Amino acid sequence: MFLFSHHYSLEEIDFLKGATDYHCHILPGVDDGIHTLKESLEVLAFYEEVGVQEVWLTPHIMEDFPNETSMLRERYTELCAAYNGPIQLHLAAENMMDALFDQRFFDQDLLVMGEGTHLLVETSYFNPPMRLYDILDDVRSRGLFPILAHPERYVYMTNKDYERLKKMGVLFQLNIMSLAGIYGPEAFKKSHRFLMEEWYDFYGSDIHRLAPFRKALAEKALTAKEVKALQELKEKATLVGE
Repeated sequence: MFLFSHHYSLEEIDFLKGATDYHCHILPGVDDGIHTLKESLEVLAFYEEVGVQEVWLTPHIMEDFPNETSMLRERYTELCAAYNGPIQLHLAAENMMDALFDQRFFDQDLLVMGEGTHLLVETSYFNPPMRLYDILDDVRSRGLFPILAHPERYVYMTNKDYERLKKMGVLFQLNIMSLAGIYGPEAFKKSHRFLMEEWYDFYGSDIHRLAPFRKALAEKALTAKEVKALQELKEKATLVGE
């Protein structure tokens, strides 16, 4: 896809060495991500090879996958018992801002990141929830920092939407596979632009299967300036309480 020698891959720049994955679907058998414990351990073994140090497991909680937080904690305990490697594992969730989220938020039944400081949220790729900005205000009013997963992938969002979200204090999380064009040309363009404009606060693999992720790591998609910006993002991405 990228044929010029002045472009670099995530693999070449050792981006994952010492990295934290702030968004992934490695917890087995709970959503559309990794299916089995064996596959989860294979992903973690690969993560060890490339130097990942810390992983936030963020399974979907949404109407399509109405995972109970108690069940997710049980699965997390099982994975931690089976994995004996050096990577630090943490449990959170990727929360779709739908009707189920409203109920879980009201009940204060949420899996948060950091020391109870950050909440990873998402919307439909094609349409916003009716109360998008009110929901995000509610999250902030509870003392949480909302992190919007993969903002580059929302086809309905315009520059005005992104600017309004940033002014509200919403944090942006880059899907690093977007940089390699895995999610199509629009997400590719947005991810590179947001990276250079320093709009991202966190990054994550959003890994659902190992093979596509490995392919993305090998894609020569980054200029030297983008490599520098990505390394700066890696250095600044820190959850309050870490």
